[in-house]
Amino acid sequence: MRSTARLELQPERGFALSFLIRVQLPDSPGTLGAVATALGTVGADILSVDVVERGGGIAVDDLVVELPSGRLPDALITAAESVEGVEVDAVRPYAGVLDTHRELELVEEIAAHPARGLEVLAEGVPKIIRAGWSLVVRHTGDEVHRLAASTAAPEAPLDELPWLPLERATVLDGEDTWVPDTWQELGTELAATPLGKPDKALLVGRPGGPMFRAAEVARLAHLAGIVAVVLSS
Repeated sequence: MRSTARLELQPERGFALSFLIRVQLPDSPGTLGAVATALGTVGADILSVDVVERGGGIAVDDLVVELPSGRLPDALITAAESVEGVEVDAVRPYAGVLDTHRELELVEEIAAHPARGLEVLAEGVPKIIRAGWSLVVRHTGDEVHRLAASTAAPEAPLDELPWLPLERATVLDGEDTWVPDTWQELGTELAATPLGKPDKALLVGRPGGPMFRAAEVARLAHLAGIVAVVLSS
């Protein structure tokens, strides 16, 4: 099976790195265990597993693993795909351990600091959706306004947002004409959701992929809906 995964970084000798691996696998007993065993053969230590999507007999899982120094990340792809029916969507460096209560904690922080609510949201969302960055944007007349941005958000100017106003959360075409060239060069996957009003949105970017799944977009919409209520109260 040919992998579509994109490798973004190779570990330097002497440093152990954590990687986030997104895998598609048959939703059947024992398959995830077989993947874990296969990853163990290359010395990878699984730190956490999170279900992204499940349906039609297929599961999409995110695995955070630590790879020993001197090992190349393509070893993770080879090991995982040695299990029948498994395909690796993407492998990318990952910092931090997954927190199952991160949405609740983010909403609580926003409620505690409403004056900084948009900034807190923009900074926290990439950790929840496992994206590279996020922006809160508004389109008024012919102008695009950045209301908040995460630390890693690109500074490329946005001259137009033809998808605003936005009625519902959606995946955006990362190669559309409004997308800055630098985003396209990095193969940035994009998703957006309304934030309170159709002319204001939360835009999330994932340079190098993987693509946003329907379950992730729904999760983004749910979070934005809760935050919009919190900030309007």
